[in-house]
Parts: sequence; C-alpha cells; structure tokens
Amino acid sequence: MNTVETVYLGELRTKAIHVRSGTELITDAPIDNKGKGEKFSPTDLVATALGSCMMTIIAQSSDAHNFDVVGTQLKITKIMSSNPRKISEIIVEFDFPKNNYTDKQKQFIEHAAKTCPVALSLDPNLKQTLVFNY
Repeated sequence: MNTVETVYLGELRTKAIHVRSGTELITDAPIDNKGKGEKFSPTDLVATALGSCMMTIIAQSSDAHNFDVVGTQLKITKIMSSNPRKISEIIVEFDFPKNNYTDKQKQFIEHAAKTCPVALSLDPNLKQTLVFNY
C-alpha cells in the first residue's frame, strides 16, 4: 500500500494525501522560487519533519525514563543555499518547560534528538544545529 499519493494542481502547487488517514496536505513553491508561498513548501516540510521527528523520539525517551516533556516548543529555521538550490542548514531550537531536568535526562533528550530517523536519513552535509533551552 502506498504511504502518500500526490497530485500536481498547477501553479507550482501539489496536494498530497496520506493514504491511511486520508489527511490532505497542500504545498506551494516559495515566493522566491516563483511560487505563491501560501502553504508549506516541500523544503519547509523537510525542516518540519526533522523537528517533529526529534520531538517524537525525545517524547518516547522521556516516557521510557519517567520524565515529562509535555509543553516543549520548537522553533525551526531552514536556511537555503543558492548554488545549488538546496537546504544548507536546519536549526531546531527546543524550549523545554521548567522541569529541573537532571544531567542524565538532558543526555537522554539530546541523544534522542540527534538519532531520530529523519536526522539519520538526511545528507550528512546538511548542517543540523540544535539548541536546547532547559
């Protein structure tokens, strides 16, 4: 079974459907690349996937080690290079709730972020900058 089915709608816009849930996602090319910039761009989704994956694996680790990360907020910045046009860096800044995390818990958090499946799947030349605010 397919995971996602995508159709091109014209004007540099696509509609992707997550087959299992039926959830729809629209993408636009960004304004600086001749698009409308009204929706996530495909490269925005890469950056979003990285942050969301990191947070998911951190949450799994915190559950396994009996501490809480609910309420953590992420700020994700995507930096593009122009020749060739590609993502050159993704900055993920984590703002954790003030839970007085121990050094061991911080180690679990940082290891989980760095070893999430998306982080490990991206090209090693793509710089991943992580900022952990506890």
